[in-house]
Amino acid sequence: MKWMRFRVRTNEESEDIIISYLEDIGLEGAQIEDNAPLSAADKEQMFIDAPELEPDEKDTGIDSGVAYLNFFLEIDDENMLTVELPDENGEYVQEKRTPEQMQAAIREKLDELKSFSDIGDGTISVDVTEDIDWINNWKQYFHKFYIDDILVIPSWEKETEDDKDKAEMVLHIDPGTAFGTGMHETTQLCIRMLKKYVTSETELLDVGTGSGVLSILALMFGAKHAVGTDLDKCAVPAVKENMENNGIAADKFDMMIGNIIDDKAVQDTVGYDKYDIVVANILANVLVPLTPVILNQLKKGGIYITSGIINTKEEEVKKAHLDAGLEILEIHHQGDWVSITSRKN
Repeated sequence: MKWMRFRVRTNEESEDIIISYLEDIGLEGAQIEDNAPLSAADKEQMFIDAPELEPDEKDTGIDSGVAYLNFFLEIDDENMLTVELPDENGEYVQEKRTPEQMQAAIREKLDELKSFSDIGDGTISVDVTEDIDWINNWKQYFHKFYIDDILVIPSWEKETEDDKDKAEMVLHIDPGTAFGTGMHETTQLCIRMLKKYVTSETELLDVGTGSGVLSILALMFGAKHAVGTDLDKCAVPAVKENMENNGIAADKFDMMIGNIIDDKAVQDTVGYDKYDIVVANILANVLVPLTPVILNQLKKGGIYITSGIINTKEEEVKKAHLDAGLEILEIHHQGDWVSITSRKN
């Protein structure tokens, strides 16, 4: 299997906003290199629209503030790339792109960003790489960390005595390659809202649950029961493993696969007027069509927590809340990201 890598040269401050913008054209997830100038060896292997490196980069190998974002797409035998893009209902459909079309789409997005934000060079290089051990290579970058007083730790690391003294709660997480770890700002914004609003009677719906981080923590905060939905079947074993790692009983957390936005069967199975809290940590362009639908699942007085919102799309998601008749309770920011929490009255 071969992969095409699209490598964007930017600055550290623009990493999140570029990743968010490129998700709109089907590039999901990025390998980030901070302060790593493009080498001469790299340039020899690529067709590239980047300028020559400055003398200080060539001589010292140091370029403070420079970052590289690497996006990978599988390339087939016909030299075509497959991307998944949301339709008007928020459901993801596959489309084929040539490498040239993909590079042009990236260029268009970067130029859009340049019109209102300093993203540095914003230059793109493209190359082909052989199959990579995606399943295990990411583990070298994921280490234990804290979200306030919560210690998040993978199975291959151990708690220290200092951790035991410092942590009020420990979340054991093995996210796999496609799911969240809790490290991202959007997840942390949701966690703080869950910690505030969860009670012992909480019925929780987690839309786009992924590895189950938010649902599992809500249950650890004392929630009565959680339901998670996701589009990816791989979420099911990921959630099951993380439940077991954290001692969550099987009857506390139900998982289902499907698109709650437009699939009536999923909506019926999830149920109506039954959730005290709905949390959705998804992209803004999915939150907008999701919001009017999710009113049917929320109880009267229920809390709706949304995140995954880059700051440039805050007003768009805020409008979706208001148009649905929700009362906005809190808006919080962390880095370039936003969470909006509302109530159904």
